[in-house]
Amino acid sequence: MSEAGVPIWKVQLVREGAVKAARRPVASAEDAAAVVGAYLKGADREHCVAVLLDARHKVIGLNTVSIGTVSASLVHPREVFKPAILANASAVILAHNHPSGELEPSEHDVDLTRRLIEAGKLLGIELLDHLILGEGTHLSLRASGTVSWGRTR
Repeated sequence: MSEAGVPIWKVQLVREGAVKAARRPVASAEDAAAVVGAYLKGADREHCVAVLLDARHKVIGLNTVSIGTVSASLVHPREVFKPAILANASAVILAHNHPSGELEPSEHDVDLTRRLIEAGKLLGIELLDHLILGEGTHLSLRASGTVSWGRTR
């Protein structure tokens, strides 16, 4: 019987670049939409991005969770929270663009948001909002009342 080696893993963050953004706290959906909008400018497909925030809600990083087609993007909670955990984020804002410019959330968007709220509660990393970006505009699922956030920490 031969013994196989057990893999040893090292997990680390790798900085890929930077996006110009104010170093002040994200105080509104508009603030977050401005950061993500600059990052996704010119995107021709749907991109889902996690905005990682520290305890004072300053942006500590952006992570592209997935890149989809012109009309869909596959997202799982583990892919949203993995970079948040690695970056020691206190909160996350999820955002994705609709290249069509249409801001209406899909049933998938609403279901995903509910799952992320619950996963964030378990992990101690609050989902503050889920934004849909269109042509120069955005929709906050939290502000629209589309999804109930319930009680927060």
